[in-house]
Amino acid sequence: MKKIIVVIFLIFGLTNAKAQSEMEKINKVLYDYIEGTANGEPDRLKTAFHKDFNLYFVANDTVRVWSGKRYIENVKPGAKSNRIGKVISIDYENDAAIARIEILMPSRKRIYTDYLMLLKVGNHWKIIHKSFTFKKYPE
Repeated sequence: MKKIIVVIFLIFGLTNAKAQSEMEKINKVLYDYIEGTANGEPDRLKTAFHKDFNLYFVANDTVRVWSGKRYIENVKPGAKSNRIGKVISIDYENDAAIARIEILMPSRKRIYTDYLMLLKVGNHWKIIHKSFTFKKYPE
């Protein structure tokens, strides 16, 4: 009986350790995005995002697409922005993940909500898709 419990514990422990490791890898990519935009670090964004990613949003009841390449080009090296970001949730299975991020932008009095899709290729997670919306601060 003790052997069965030890085996179950080891299996659960190894599975849990792998999950923890994957969550840490995903979280790192998300913070490369959050901190890269806040601190003017386009190279961190290039690390976080897949080269072909795009951003999607709604303006005037129309879906708009923003080139990911242009998005990264708008981040000027060393130019800090007044953005405060945090990871709200991460869900993943095998090599696919989705994350929800909130970005507080005091200068614009907005809170952005980003929904990010990630894929793991090799041993590297990349953000492949970003859709976002925002709401005004409660005044």
